[in-house]
Amino acid sequence: MRHLGCVIAALLFASTAQAVALPSSVMQSLKGAGIPLAGVAIEVREAGARRPLISLNATRPVNPASTMKLLTTYAALDMLGPTYSWKTEAYLDGELKDGVLHGNLVLKGYGDPKLTLEQFWLWLRELRARGLHEIRGDLVLDRSFFELPPHDPAAFDNDPVRAYNVGPDALLLNFNTLRLRYLPNGNGMKIISEPPLDGVKLDNRLAPQPASKSSRNNCDNWDDSVLVQPDGDSVVLQGGYPGECGEREQHLSVMPHTRYVEAVFRALWLELGGSLKGKQRDGVASGNAQLFSTHHSEPLSAVIRDINKFSNNVMARQLFLTLGAAVQEGAATSTNLERSIRAVQDWLQKQQLDFPELVLENGAGLSRNERISAAHLAQLLQHAAAHPLSAEFEASLPILGVDGSVKKRLRESAAASHAHLKTGTLEGVKTLAGYVRTHGGKEWVVVFFINHPNAKYGQAAQDALIEWVQAQ
Repeated sequence: MRHLGCVIAALLFASTAQAVALPSSVMQSLKGAGIPLAGVAIEVREAGARRPLISLNATRPVNPASTMKLLTTYAALDMLGPTYSWKTEAYLDGELKDGVLHGNLVLKGYGDPKLTLEQFWLWLRELRARGLHEIRGDLVLDRSFFELPPHDPAAFDNDPVRAYNVGPDALLLNFNTLRLRYLPNGNGMKIISEPPLDGVKLDNRLAPQPASKSSRNNCDNWDDSVLVQPDGDSVVLQGGYPGECGEREQHLSVMPHTRYVEAVFRALWLELGGSLKGKQRDGVASGNAQLFSTHHSEPLSAVIRDINKFSNNVMARQLFLTLGAAVQEGAATSTNLERSIRAVQDWLQKQQLDFPELVLENGAGLSRNERISAAHLAQLLQHAAAHPLSAEFEASLPILGVDGSVKKRLRESAAASHAHLKTGTLEGVKTLAGYVRTHGGKEWVVVFFINHPNAKYGQAAQDALIEWVQAQ
């Protein structure tokens, strides 16, 4: 009888696991957005089920946008472990005597995705505490750990100063960005930059912009009227700023990695009472250089939270490149994109995950070339749900209506706080993938890709599917 009961239960499960039609609420939203079914790919399945509940165009390779970060971060969590950390080293290439270095200071990077301004300042304080005061030689930046072609920040969308267009670098500092805070002051405008950049001037040419009748919309897109352009060692700000919008800020990338590191180093080193006599240049530590200090990053578990919750592209690219080094003994060998792509493909094979349609370019999803199917991304999420580190991975995803990139979505819905979801957006692409938990405690994997010129209008359809699944 017990055996018969198990058979009946299995048959009932199989019958409920058959694919069902797309909910009418989703269909209506897609129709209202002008998005045909041919423009979407959807897979919904219970975390432990063999068959999907909903499957529409799910085997078709499509552009996943930033949901590709799910593959990069999950592979990293399994390959490297949650406690993995990056190092950045300081070498003395010369004699240090009485606080004076008669030679060069070499900073060598190994791809730390999150060497923030605060961490860099603390590390420089440590260098001072170790006895370094005056550097008579040069500041040498060793960026050789990443073997990369020249990066054109304008190549993707012709908007080179946007933070999401920052390229990877073995010695990435503070995401290579400058935070500009705009402070309306009567008829003028004060601008505060952080971090301070030694030798770089803010050329403020902004003019007050009169209040518009639609001031609310004006403030939603306030930065459309502000043009920021680098010009040698100056950052020129032109256009108009709507004063009724109050204080605002933006994060921009306005100079190459090497110039940025030099400007920040000189400013902070001077604040700490140090001095640098020489210039900045690329190079490597000589055989006679001595390791002076090593900075260790935050653990991988913290890094993947930032990558997924805030969809940080350059951090994802740094992590993707790190995977190429992880397959080398001791992770001491330099790495490039080809090695990283091969590392992820080899990892998938070891996990018995066969994704023949997969196309990888940078692992961040900021790409017109990357491809994966909805069915295979759902399979990856199922695989992650059964992993011993599943809780760590799921916690890295934004919580619906609470934080990250889905903080403002469905905040008043019953589904709020009941889903961990990664989103992705490009021109003509809007994607969503992750986990939805019902009130009864069942966990569902949901993948909803839209590749269509009207994709930007597809959020209502995605939200409708989330609510439908959560109510099951």
